[in-house]
Amino acid sequence: MYLAYVDDSGDPGEQGSQTYVLGCVLVESSHWAATFDQVIAFRRFVRARFGIPVRAEIKANYLLRNGGIFRQHPLTESARFHLYRSFMRLQPKLGMEAFAVVIDKAKAFADDRSPDDVAWEYLLQRLERSFQGTEVLIIHDEGDALAVRARARKARRAGTAGSAFGTGVLSVPFRNLLDDPVPRKSTESYFLQMADLAAYAAFRRMYPPPVRPVQIVPQTMWDELGAARLARVRNVVRFPGPLGIVPGP
Repeated sequence: MYLAYVDDSGDPGEQGSQTYVLGCVLVESSHWAATFDQVIAFRRFVRARFGIPVRAEIKANYLLRNGGIFRQHPLTESARFHLYRSFMRLQPKLGMEAFAVVIDKAKAFADDRSPDDVAWEYLLQRLERSFQGTEVLIIHDEGDALAVRARARKARRAGTAGSAFGTGVLSVPFRNLLDDPVPRKSTESYFLQMADLAAYAAFRRMYPPPVRPVQIVPQTMWDELGAARLARVRNVVRFPGPLGIVPGP
């Protein structure tokens, strides 16, 4: 069984961000305890190296702007780049996997779809197709928990497999999706924080940042995930692009 931790980047409204992104990091349940212990050890290293408390919430937006915990423990741009990169490089070392769905909001609205609906549809499709025969439990950042639950129940009943896996659309119920998705506060989950970092890095992989002397999240940050990038979520032969990133709509 896999635990799929999901967090977003951007907002789903017509104004604001250009994209809406879901980042997903996966931990095999049989390895969860050992992986969690290693994450704790890493957070102790972060405390020793950067002075950031072990229980502090570390998210992309905080690293970009010295916000959140970094107001009390400000870091240079170079230090924030190295800290962000260390979180990305940690995941393959722990045997974790990650992927992201990046939705161009303008295209979604042009199709009369809400970006968050499209993003969750794509994410549930990829989990179903990538982990056939293996149970998956979704844990997501709290927010619109009722909408996430409704989407997951629909996918379990009569989900779809999109054209990234062939032509046309097939009805493929997500039978291995366990129970309803579990909402959690990201402040209480290191894995949700990693999903947030992955989501923003995926956005920057598709939409490079403006040129500046020090890039906290350069276009290459997503690639720091290395072997953790879940390549099978996208047929890169037919649809070339960065490993582990599903663009849409």
